[in-house]
Amino acid sequence: MAIRIITDSGSDMTVEEAKALGVILLPINVRFGDDEYKAGYDMSNVRFFDMLIETDEFPKTSSISPAVYEDAFREVLDSGDEAIYISLSSGLSGTMQSAMIAVSSVEDEYGRADISVVDSKGACGTQYILVRQALEYVEQGLDRYTIVERLQQDRKHTKIIAMLDTLEYLHKGGRISAAAATVGNMLSIKPVITFEDGQVKLLGKAKGSKNANNKLKQFVIEHGGIDFNREFILVYSGNETHLLDKYIIDSEELYADYGDELPRLQIGPVIGTYAGPGAVGLAFFEMTTES
Repeated sequence: MAIRIITDSGSDMTVEEAKALGVILLPINVRFGDDEYKAGYDMSNVRFFDMLIETDEFPKTSSISPAVYEDAFREVLDSGDEAIYISLSSGLSGTMQSAMIAVSSVEDEYGRADISVVDSKGACGTQYILVRQALEYVEQGLDRYTIVERLQQDRKHTKIIAMLDTLEYLHKGGRISAAAATVGNMLSIKPVITFEDGQVKLLGKAKGSKNANNKLKQFVIEHGGIDFNREFILVYSGNETHLLDKYIIDSEELYADYGDELPRLQIGPVIGTYAGPGAVGLAFFEMTTES
């Protein structure tokens, strides 16, 4: 009996990577006006950011329906396997609730449901590194219950820190006023955000990208540095990487002990809707006494 890992497009894992790793990737729907797309499938991240910039319609994302989960869970059970679903934060979306409804439904149908659900308490990079960590545990031959227990501990030590390049999309999404967005953009204010208890939290504001990059660097230092023995990922939004390249230069001492090419992940619709293009950040496991 194999253990399958399931996640959703809140993780920003690409369809190609999921297929290569054997991950079941469930799409979150993205709507521009009357047109609806499946994130990662008929809506690539590149196309999403093109549309975000070029169209007047502000996009909306919707939770995955219980029926979609049921189909995925049946596929696993019919193969004689079991699965762990790692969800987008329940504090951001109803995806986890839909998954739990589907687990109950499948359990009634099969008389069992060898499916575990883990709330990532995050999105984008933190969800992504938890999925990659789960795959490592499967490779190590751990059983499903042990993997779930470890992931629940691991998520306490996942950290993400990011700088937004513009306040425009927070305004469009109703998160801040038009006046605040206008003044902030005029003053080149860069919000610095993180996740805390499954919710997006404003950590501070910086004037200019260099100061914001310094805040990102300080956040990592305050958490003991990056545990390079575990998964980590640099994240960026939009279809250009020059701001991420600048962040890497500004923070090069953080990566001095890492000899390989730095891994990168393009932010997708779930966070990109509000971050807009030009966001940069880092998701990592903080150093602990066990590291």
